Amino acid sequence: MPIPDFVIELRKMIGHHPLWLSGSTAVIFRGDEVLLIRRADDGGWAPVTGIIDPGEEPADAAVREAMEEAGVVIEVERLASISTMDMLTYDNGDQAQYIDHTFRCRHISGEPRADDDETTDARWFPVAELPEMRTVFRERIESALEEDGPAQFRTTP
Repeated sequence: MPIPDFVIELRKMIGHHPLWLSGSTAVIFRGDEVLLIRRADDGGWAPVTGIIDPGEEPADAAVREAMEEAGVVIEVERLASISTMDMLTYDNGDQAQYIDHTFRCRHISGEPRADDDETTDARWFPVAELPEMRTVFRERIESALEEDGPAQFRTTP
């Protein structure tokens, strides 16, 4: 996944030291289907995710990422969960820890397509027939299944 410019600039100052980053996940529904993307970095299926830009509202980031990664227009319906991840160390030695804001979203328009940069595929899956994916992404989808309800707070590895 491409590294945002602001993270590149921060890395020039702090090197590989731990960096706290905010993320946004858009769990996008169309009836009984959920939109998933195949990530270019690891080939796994996932909901649309991305890093929140400085000053950007988390829900706005979800809308932006849905357009960038899958070419769809969405509406954010509610906050589904907030979770923190364990510290990650990337192959280049950079360390980062993320707080994720997961939103339940509704598809408005656009046919899903891969962007060939961050995603290699984008398609609808019946909620009852999701492909294999990392547990953290499955949990984010589960937290967004209810149309109404309180946001869930969890710590995930």
